[in-house]
Amino acid sequence: MTHEHHHETPPFTAEQTAAALAPPAGRSGGDLVVETLHGLGATTVFGLPGQHALGMFDALRRSGLTYIGLRVENNAGFAADAYGRVTGEVAPLLLSTGPGALTSLAALQEAAAASAPVLAVSSQVPTAGLGGGRHGFLHELRDQQASFRDIVKSVHPVRTASQIPSAIAAAWESALTAPHGPVWVEIPQDVLLAETSLPVVTAMDATPRELLPRPELTAVAAHALSHASRPAIIAGGGVVRADASGKLRALAEKLDAPVVTTFGGKGAFPWDHRLSLRSWLEDRHTTDFLEDADVLLVVGSGLGELSSNYHTFRPRGRVIQIEADLGKLESNHPALGIHADARNALSALLESVSARQDPAAAESVRTVLEKVRARIAAQDLTLEQRVLASVREALPATSPSFWDMTILAYWAWSAWPGPMHSGQGAGGLGYGFPAALGAAAADRTKPVLAVSGDGGAMYSIAELATARQYGLPVTWLIVDDGGYGILREYMTDAFGEATGTELARPDFVALAESFGVPAVRTTPESLREDLSKALAAPGPSVVVLPALLRMFAPTHL
Repeated sequence: MTHEHHHETPPFTAEQTAAALAPPAGRSGGDLVVETLHGLGATTVFGLPGQHALGMFDALRRSGLTYIGLRVENNAGFAADAYGRVTGEVAPLLLSTGPGALTSLAALQEAAAASAPVLAVSSQVPTAGLGGGRHGFLHELRDQQASFRDIVKSVHPVRTASQIPSAIAAAWESALTAPHGPVWVEIPQDVLLAETSLPVVTAMDATPRELLPRPELTAVAAHALSHASRPAIIAGGGVVRADASGKLRALAEKLDAPVVTTFGGKGAFPWDHRLSLRSWLEDRHTTDFLEDADVLLVVGSGLGELSSNYHTFRPRGRVIQIEADLGKLESNHPALGIHADARNALSALLESVSARQDPAAAESVRTVLEKVRARIAAQDLTLEQRVLASVREALPATSPSFWDMTILAYWAWSAWPGPMHSGQGAGGLGYGFPAALGAAAADRTKPVLAVSGDGGAMYSIAELATARQYGLPVTWLIVDDGGYGILREYMTDAFGEATGTELARPDFVALAESFGVPAVRTTPESLREDLSKALAAPGPSVVVLPALLRMFAPTHL
């Protein structure tokens, strides 16, 4: 017997029918875009205007949507990514054709790798220029969609005004169906500009599909975990995206199973819990412990390079992998693969497993963490640990933090105690500051921290103007070591000397002040106080720390 779900559309009142029959004059295809986004529940949109996209931007003026305009399309993409991560809602990103669209590609790659629900709506050349001919339109590409198809979850081309609401709704549903991810809608310039007599778009339904675990797989997994003698859990970003940390904790406690969180999964499990192995994934003591588990539950992680100690991890026990991204299921290790959203799968397991007590579990966790501490302590890295501790002490407990690809962030992946957001999914530079601006746009009531190196900071320096224009409460910590610090370290280790890593850079304090953003140069000794002050002040601020930080020694080589 099949169950069909019918969404009953309530009948319109006489007033609503009259309004639909006589829509306001002066509306265009751009209004249909904005009305659809509003009808789906969007409140904030990010972007950057361009000639072909002006129909959308003009329509914003007639809408209740809040617009945050950044100075570079890639940074607008990073801001939308962060908005999606912190709210779990779709972040619309409005872009123009050709160069404008293509400049967002690196940010969309990060959103795809990190499962952030970004809905990019781009313009396209006029309809007459479509089809791959060389018509010579401004911004023309032979096949603009082809540049995005390898990166986004789904592509939704529009060719007429009547297609706009359905295409955007389908994209919205795709972005929010597990695994979350970026999607691409493309609308020709003339369709956006043409006046429309279509009724105003009202509420739209774009409910994401539930990704449920198959019950026979849950039964097998529950049996294995219930009868394990040394179970362990690896919690990835999928747990965070699914808002499933409560379910994970309940399952770990019911099984007495130690939990490691991946760098993308930080915050999925309480740092100081007796079963928390924390996030020391680049440490051989952690790797050895996980290899020794007789049943290893991996939730919301593909066990990629960073989560497997650079592919040196070789599990000896049985692996159970819960993963919403079908491409990641068993892609690195044979497992009982369960294709499901982390929250649904953990709920099902929680109901199915038998409780087990293991008094040795907490003791073994303490032993591993003590070995890790001893290994780091032997490397003379007091400065690095002091800097990270100062940042942690200065940041209010409820404030989110966004980290660029920089040495202090690589420390934080392992040693930062709570949730953090970084550009580690795709690993591109320039994520930290524009991402922090996106999070601040989502919630202006608390300060947000961004952390960059001087190299990464130069990717997003233009966004100081954005921070000032919108008065966003973001404090930007720039650790200035005069170049691409980690690449300098890698090259020196590998080749004896570094090439292309040394950078001339501005006086960041003077530069920030020229944007009207207060800034201060600090030292490791005064960092905590200076950062606390900056975070407590309203609006944007910059703290510059000249420091040469080193990484702890790797264990995978």
